[in-house]
This record gives sequence, C-alpha cells and structure tokens, in this order.
Amino acid sequence: MTEAGRFALLPRLGIEPTVGSLVHEALDRAVTAAEARSDAGVAALDAGCGRVSALRSFRPRIGRLVGADVHEPVVPLPHLDEFAIVDLCRSPDGFPAASFDVVLSSFTLEHFSDPSAAMANLRRWMRPGGTLVVTTVNRRHPFVAAYLGLPDRLRRALQPLVKATAGDAHPLVGACNDPAIVRETLADAGFSEIRLTTVGHLARAWGRRWPTFALGLVGDLLTRAMPSRRSTIIAVAKAPG
Repeated sequence: MTEAGRFALLPRLGIEPTVGSLVHEALDRAVTAAEARSDAGVAALDAGCGRVSALRSFRPRIGRLVGADVHEPVVPLPHLDEFAIVDLCRSPDGFPAASFDVVLSSFTLEHFSDPSAAMANLRRWMRPGGTLVVTTVNRRHPFVAAYLGLPDRLRRALQPLVKATAGDAHPLVGACNDPAIVRETLADAGFSEIRLTTVGHLARAWGRRWPTFALGLVGDLLTRAMPSRRSTIIAVAKAPG
C-alpha cells in the first residue's frame, strides 16, 4: 500500500482532523483579517521555512511572502518573494519591526535553543493585529518524550527512518514542547488571544515506511481520548493592536 493509501486509513480510525487542515483554516482566517485591516497587501513570513509551506496555497492573496531559516534552502522555493538567512533565536534585527501580518512557524519550535527569544523576535516583526500560527511536537505524548529524550547520536541515527530526506533531519532541543509551556512562552513574548489545539499526527509524520507508520498509529490511538497528550500542538496567537 502506498503512503497515501496508509494515510487514507486514518480518518476511518477517527484520527482527524489533520494538522494540515487546522493550519489551513487558521491561515485563512489570518489572511482574511489582514486583508480587512489594509488594502496595501498582506505580508507573510514563513519562519523556519522548509521544502513545503502551508502558505503556498495563499500565494495569490499574499503580496509579499518571505522565508527565513538558519541555512540556505536545500531545494528552490519559487513561491517565495524573498529568502533570508536568519537565526530566529539570535537575530532580533533580522527584519524590521512590524513587517508582517501573518507568521507561520511550522515544526520549528522543538529545534529552538532559545524559544523565548525566538517568539519575542517573531512578535517584534509582526504588525499590530497580526496572527502567528505555530505547530510543534508535544512532549506530553509518551513516544515524543522518549524520542526527544534519546541521546543525540541515537536520535540522529533514527531520524532518517522517519524523515522524508536527510535535509529534513535537524537537531532537536525540545525545550518548549508541552501545551502549558507553549502558552506561557507566547504570553511572555507579548501575544494575546492564544488558542491551543492538539491532534494525533505521528502516523502521518512517521508514515514513510510501514513499521514507523504502524508505531505512529499506535501512538495516535493511544492518546486519542487524551487531548493534552496528543502528539502535535497547534497554537494561534495575536499580536495586540
């Protein structure tokens, strides 16, 4: 069975909605709100951009789409207007203040050495009333906790088994990866109207191969009735304005 075929099993087992659908809905609301605030065009930042961005489907509605990461992209990113090498944790002047209406940070928070500084920088770069959408792993899930707790050498050896390419495997810190800490970090950075949702995402995240898909599926089913322990956190927050 193909990877797509495996994923088709998940809704039948009650593992829904997906991270992708919830992020799409949050970004749609964020872009719509930005359009209503100004007719000058929406500016968006993909903070820690990878090969694929959820912002791509909103490209016709975004006047300026910028990507930022600590290294050059491993593949061309033609959907971006600009790309900048920026350490989100250590570069408060990476972008001018109040530059963006919408910021997406997709599965990057677990890699930040200083999550508080990164969230403060994102807040600084956002326009009043702008929206931040963050996805990250949830350390309250037992499988995620075990994975993050592995020695670095062993975890690096395992990452290629669950990642699409070697370029998707990055060092993991996991310093801001449970719902309470994510909420506290966003509030301390100055965000308001913070909304957190958790979903089961391990089967999809680890779905390249049958064994890891099966392990992820067990993990998703194990926590289906325990929202605080589901594997993935989606946070949406506002820059007060």
